[in-house]
Amino acid sequence: MTAPLFASSIASLPLLSKGKVRDIYAIDADKLLIVTTDRLSAFDVILPDPIPRKGEVLQAVANFWFEKLGHIVPNQLTGIDPESVVAASEREQVRGRAVVVKRLKPLPIEAVVRGYVIGSGWKDYQQSGGICGIALPAGLKMAEKLPQPIFTPATKAEVGDHDENVSFEQAAANCDAALNDLLQGTGKTGAQLCAEARDAAIRLYQEAADYAATRGIIIADTKFEFGIDAVGALHLIDEALTPDSSRF
Repeated sequence: MTAPLFASSIASLPLLSKGKVRDIYAIDADKLLIVTTDRLSAFDVILPDPIPRKGEVLQAVANFWFEKLGHIVPNQLTGIDPESVVAASEREQVRGRAVVVKRLKPLPIEAVVRGYVIGSGWKDYQQSGGICGIALPAGLKMAEKLPQPIFTPATKAEVGDHDENVSFEQAAANCDAALNDLLQGTGKTGAQLCAEARDAAIRLYQEAADYAATRGIIIADTKFEFGIDAVGALHLIDEALTPDSSRF
């Protein structure tokens, strides 16, 4: 069995950041290399024991959804072979678990879509009759399918911290604050950008959930991340509909 990759060590490229699972390197002004490691994160805590080939599986799942849902919104993928941007001695580290992506400015929110009343949503519903301030019909049971998917944005937490649910208005304000310079050049506002992200996220979730259902799988909820380019065009980034970002 291949030894698990707890952390990558690509010396031929500058390391930009290490997340809970992914290591990000700079290729040039337009592209990044993202390596999906075998690190295991649970409740926002990185556990010490990696799972062999977990990163390969996560990347394969994400790549499947990026391709299948690419007609809804553009994504970060460039199609460039990751092995072509690292030294020959480093190719094994990226084989099957890395992607070369466009450099995009990430939105400072998690685009969470819920299709079922479960998890923290169930707790919220029991206390308030809704989820994240969105009123729902009375009498729903735990894990019951919602009448329609709902968008409940959250803040993007630092490693080790928990994401925090926020209102649509707060999410829009966060986008305005974080992307002000870029938005001024596009003519868009944070509210417009959040509305685009909301509509894209709900459509992505609905189409993915419908497809998964034909395979006997329920996608209860998921989170998407989006970025924008220099003209403000929305792109799906990070990962898509993996066990790390979704509840099945």
